[in-house]
Amino acid sequence: MVSTPVVLGLDFGGTKIALAVGDLTGRRLSGTVIDSRDGSGDAAEALTRSLAAAHELLTPGQQLAGVGAATLGIPYDDRVELAPTFPGWGELPFGRLVRNAFPGVPVRLATDVKAAAEAELRWGALAGCDPALYVNLGTGLAVAIVAGGTVITGAHGASGEIGYNLRSAADVYAGGDGRTILEHVVSGQALETTGSARLGRPVTAADVFTMARSQPAAAVLTDEFVRELALHLANLAIAVDPSRIVVGGGLVRSWDQLEPGLRRALDAAVPFPPELSVARFPTEAPLIGALALGVEAAGAVLGAEAFA
Repeated sequence: MVSTPVVLGLDFGGTKIALAVGDLTGRRLSGTVIDSRDGSGDAAEALTRSLAAAHELLTPGQQLAGVGAATLGIPYDDRVELAPTFPGWGELPFGRLVRNAFPGVPVRLATDVKAAAEAELRWGALAGCDPALYVNLGTGLAVAIVAGGTVITGAHGASGEIGYNLRSAADVYAGGDGRTILEHVVSGQALETTGSARLGRPVTAADVFTMARSQPAAAVLTDEFVRELALHLANLAIAVDPSRIVVGGGLVRSWDQLEPGLRRALDAAVPFPPELSVARFPTEAPLIGALALGVEAAGAVLGAEAFA
């Protein structure tokens, strides 16, 4: 039987893990999503579960030619840096475990946000934009900077990790333990934590935005959230002078409540206000970027028509 070469795309997030099989143009053939916190809730167990699910996606007659793995945090073979939203994830020998799961198959790793930006740059809302910004509003908070036709990684792979931004002059000289970083205030997990404490019952970030339409206490929370995000986004836009900013991640489901404040801040503060829009792949860009990494790992030529 003639085998068909395929690639795997793996997107490891703090809330869900998305997996897909694609052809050598990156076109998705099949996929599944599993809960990151299912089972024991242990990070190692979640990775083991997801790698097993990835193997189950492959069917007889398919030959795995490449694997792309995108993850929260900064992935290395022996660890994942800057992944505080998923306890235990940082201690995993991430790259080594992924490679061991697919012996002999080339693997490429990337942060989820940079993989998402690659997808938007190749096939989505950032095509032809230079420079540009991709903003991820999900469980955590980060951006990716596009310049010179590529996604900037930085010296340690950590460019765009604005979740660690200082929030005021009082934070200057204070170490990480001595201040509240931006991600602990502006992210899906932060809004869930703050909302649950201030609204008196367990809520998700989505719940807070829904409640804000009719409940003043929740509206105060979302206003605080948008204002602080807008502050940092405007400062970043002043520094980079992007032609366009696109926003992805789970919280874009509340875009009608996010966009007005962000647009107002950019127009008021940035000398040359950039375009602002939702990403073409608002919740799936990291997975699509992971498929692209898999295709690159396989040494194939990416086909833009795959996402036409």
